[in-house]
Amino acid sequence: MSRKLDTAAKAQPPDHRPDAEIRAKLQQAVTLHRQGRFDAAAALYSDVLRSTPRQFDAIHLLGVIAIQSNNHQLGADLIAQAIAINPNNAEAYFNRGNALKALDQLEAAVASFDRAVALEPRHASACADRGVALQMLSRLEEAIASYDAAIRAKPDYAEAYYNRGLALQELNQLEAAVESYDKVIALKAAHADAHNNRGNALTALGQLKAAVESFDKAISLRPSDPLAYRNRGIALKQMGRLEGAQEDFRKSIELDPENCYVYIDLAHSWKFSTGDLYLAAMEKLVPGTTGSDRMHLDFALGKAYADIKDYSRSFAHLLAGNAAKRATVSYDEPSTFAYFDRIEQVFTPELVAARAGSGEPCARPIFVLGMPRSGTTLVEQLLASHPAVHGAGELTTLNDAVLTVHGPDGRTIRYPELVPALDQSTLRAIGAEYVRRLAALAPAGERVTDKMPSNYYFAGLIHMTLPDAVIIHSMRNPVDTCLSCFSTLFNAEQNHTYELGEIGRYYVRYRRLMDHWRRVLPPRRILDVRYEDVVADLEGQARRILAHCGLPWDEHCLAFHQTDRPVSTASATQVRQPIYKTSVDRWRVSEDKLAPLLSALGPLAAQA
Repeated sequence: MSRKLDTAAKAQPPDHRPDAEIRAKLQQAVTLHRQGRFDAAAALYSDVLRSTPRQFDAIHLLGVIAIQSNNHQLGADLIAQAIAINPNNAEAYFNRGNALKALDQLEAAVASFDRAVALEPRHASACADRGVALQMLSRLEEAIASYDAAIRAKPDYAEAYYNRGLALQELNQLEAAVESYDKVIALKAAHADAHNNRGNALTALGQLKAAVESFDKAISLRPSDPLAYRNRGIALKQMGRLEGAQEDFRKSIELDPENCYVYIDLAHSWKFSTGDLYLAAMEKLVPGTTGSDRMHLDFALGKAYADIKDYSRSFAHLLAGNAAKRATVSYDEPSTFAYFDRIEQVFTPELVAARAGSGEPCARPIFVLGMPRSGTTLVEQLLASHPAVHGAGELTTLNDAVLTVHGPDGRTIRYPELVPALDQSTLRAIGAEYVRRLAALAPAGERVTDKMPSNYYFAGLIHMTLPDAVIIHSMRNPVDTCLSCFSTLFNAEQNHTYELGEIGRYYVRYRRLMDHWRRVLPPRRILDVRYEDVVADLEGQARRILAHCGLPWDEHCLAFHQTDRPVSTASATQVRQPIYKTSVDRWRVSEDKLAPLLSALGPLAAQA
């Protein structure tokens, strides 16, 4: 979790000396103001205004005192009066901008900061606070440009570097964000928030050891910060250091028992038991909790009650949590299914046959795809335990490579409509770009897994652009797959998973697409791996998977739970354990509550 922006108003009384008999009184007022003696300063400013009602400095600085006293509306109104008297004072526009920002009148705040910067282009604080307002409006590129202007005017501006790092992180420009936090730390080594958010960026980059070091520093600087403990716990969980992760989550709860978000982190790394103190703590929070906090609490309680086999209460909380999440997301089922339709219409047997032999001849990539919670992480962990394979996790690399294709007008052509126009050289260029990006993730010669589940959209394109790449499709009991998704509050968008009927219908449509790929692609191009078969016969299925990849047998694949590599998915805890059977037919304990799902799955439900 990231720290909030540094949005505190930086209004300060300027050292301004008007030529008038009131100079001495104003100077005295400014001195008191700077000393923080606001009431005495305000009395003198008011005294000036009794004799000189349109005295700019007195009105302006009364507005500043109002802002500093958290009366932002009064401050904005007073400074507007001052600006009417003197419309060319950059400091007044800057201070009013901060008042408007505090009032959440962000567009007006940006306009006020714009005027301040126009009058004084090197007003570093106005540039920086303009960036904050733009960032609050999600105009992130503009915000970064504004922070850059602040830094040009004031190269040692640590807070501008810090907020710039947050904006870059939100844009997923993680390496640049780390560089920005490094600048903050070089200027202010004790900036705990910079260390904390640097750790978050490094976690997202998979540089978990360095991330933990950043969180360690943040905690040493601010030992009572529950957020830093939670963030370190997330990194430790991904590293497989589950005891350390549990300890950090518990510490975070100890410091902030009402933070519902951390309970769900604990739930995914903790086995609850009857009388569990953390289950009791969550139950105590339920009556007074609403909104996003309650949603996170419901998902955590769903897991906790399932652990103690109170399946009725577990399912009630999952229903509530999913309903709350569904209300916050936009999911258009007809549009989603139309996307599946378009893919199938484009990838005809004739088109696939005509593009045979195209693409980049490289056997390094191993694609593991399938529905979330279907066993994709287990398959990747098994492969990554082989000494010749690097497990890269869920990559957006293929989608990014597709986005490099542009039409004659320079615009990106959307998928799948771009496919028929791709000639042999373009298909090879897409494949080569994917391989180039993959090369940065693993040592030369190693095979690399890409476990983005939704790459099932791209199976035909993978075949065309990377004809020697391996495609493995992970499958699991349809009802178990859907229920497991329904039990998970995903970090990434899986907007079809929060209503039982919707996820069932989506599953049916996804399976139809996989049937289409089997029809149009060459035989045995895709290897189907059933989770239940892996659980029943780990060695047999491991040998089958390795043979499909052209890899020699290696015993390490049977000890996949001991493989030291980062795992960031919802299965991060499960793959640290030896193979177990408790997730097979998990759905039957809630069968009486799954009518909408079973109805949506139709004949596929009979496969359960």
